[in-house]
Amino acid sequence: MCLAIPSKITAIDKETSMATVETMGVTRSANLALVEDEVSVGDWVLVHVGIAMSRIDENEARKNLDLFEDILREEDELNVSDSGPGQC
Repeated sequence: MCLAIPSKITAIDKETSMATVETMGVTRSANLALVEDEVSVGDWVLVHVGIAMSRIDENEARKNLDLFEDILREEDELNVSDSGPGQC
C-alpha cells in the first residue's frame, strides 16, 4: 500500500527542485520535480517517500492530517489496552 502525506512547503531551492516541508511537526526534504503545478512557500503537497506528487488544497490537507492523527491515536489506545499484566 502506498501512502502520501500532506505536507506544507516551508522553503524551496529552485536550482535543485527540492523543498523543505513540514509534516505533523517533522521537517524533511522533498523533491518537487514531479509536481506539475507551480508551488510556493506555504503551499501544501502530497509527499510519498521524499517525492512531492501533487499540490493539494489546504482544507483537504488538514482534513487528511486530522484523519491520520485519529488513526494514530486509535492505534496508541489499542496498544495500551492490549498490554495487560506480563506483556511488554
